[in-house]
Amino acid sequence: MSSFEIIGGAKLKGEIIPQGAKNEALQVICACLLTSEKVTIHNIPDIRDVNKLIELLSSIGVKVTKTAKSSYTFEASEVDFDFLRTKNFRDKAGSLRGSIMILGPMLARYGKGFVSIPGGDKIGRRRLDTHFIGLQKLGAQFSYNPEEQLFTFTSNGLTGCYMLLDEASVTGTANIVMAAVMAEGTTTVFNAACEPYVTQLCTMLVNMGARIDGIGSNLLTIAGVEKMHGCEHTLLSDMIEVGSFIGLAAMTGSEITIKNVNYQHLGLIPDVFRRMGIQFEKRNDDIFVPAQEHYEVETFMDGSIMTIADAPWPGFTPDLISIVLVIATQARGSVLIHQKMFESRLFFVDKLIDMGAKIILCDPHRATVIGLDHQYLLRGIRMSSPDIRAGVALLISALSADGKSIIDNIEQIDRGYQEIDLRLQKLGANIRRISG
Repeated sequence: MSSFEIIGGAKLKGEIIPQGAKNEALQVICACLLTSEKVTIHNIPDIRDVNKLIELLSSIGVKVTKTAKSSYTFEASEVDFDFLRTKNFRDKAGSLRGSIMILGPMLARYGKGFVSIPGGDKIGRRRLDTHFIGLQKLGAQFSYNPEEQLFTFTSNGLTGCYMLLDEASVTGTANIVMAAVMAEGTTTVFNAACEPYVTQLCTMLVNMGARIDGIGSNLLTIAGVEKMHGCEHTLLSDMIEVGSFIGLAAMTGSEITIKNVNYQHLGLIPDVFRRMGIQFEKRNDDIFVPAQEHYEVETFMDGSIMTIADAPWPGFTPDLISIVLVIATQARGSVLIHQKMFESRLFFVDKLIDMGAKIILCDPHRATVIGLDHQYLLRGIRMSSPDIRAGVALLISALSADGKSIIDNIEQIDRGYQEIDLRLQKLGANIRRISG
């Protein structure tokens, strides 16, 4: 087990390039299973979750070739269905939530698929109903073997239909769309997730031969095709990293330029950070965050306390709620953070309270943060990373704190952030990886 040792208080300066989008990578890599032809994907981040998925696909027979530092080709000419019934498969798939998205492509192409209960962050219930109900409506049948902890899906041929999703699940939408592209007839998906990740997936599928209308909206119409082809695809920059780096600059009073951010795909993210009082400039496709000693939270027009809440896209992404909460600890003013979509994502605030933050945890979904306005620094402590996003929020807190902090369980951070310690060192951060 490894840890980060961080000496806080250093002013950072320089340029940093966001990695490729993790959530997009997990979807488009699974889409390679739809064709026997080569698919080339660029800007793939070198992070644990993505590497585990690539390893899983390789284990089931996909030919994977790394052609450059962040580019791979995938050729799914054959799939080893015997491996899909083994404990090795269950262990690999069960350690990664993104593994659920191999199901749609396999049903579409082979009429059968297997998946174990996926892993991922422990941030509350993350049910699979949207996936399973959507695939059932397309004509799939499934059974569950409790001894093997394995779901088996079969189909004699998927058939297009109309469906209204019970929730705008990103991975659920991705799975259903990948299944529907080769279903007979037309599939209409209403209340589809419309995050940039899903838009990118649909764009890639069209380049592979799919026929999809309504891309970028919550109403997708998919006309099934008989065969999918190879293509070349480049991932967007990770908008969660972009938001994290804006927060890092604000908390440490640093001047940072974030390069190649794909600004048009950031949605409400820039607006939310501006409401927190953080100044920055869009320079071509970069974001320049100047050093600022203070940032003041806006109030609503009637003078009431600012509330930052997550919501399905185009609302504010839940993956940045932890970052905004940390930023609020050193703002001028108070903020109500409302995490609606997950039940356990605010439980890391006890560590921030130990660091000296003024936070009232109202319930599992809401926290009131009273900003310290940089008049009192957080203090360094030893803590553990509970999940990817909270882990980076704690890392940002430690970089702004007075004294030394140790963050344990950094494997959680490595799941979503590529070489974060090395990239931060280039900005002047005093951070090093140590063996625990």
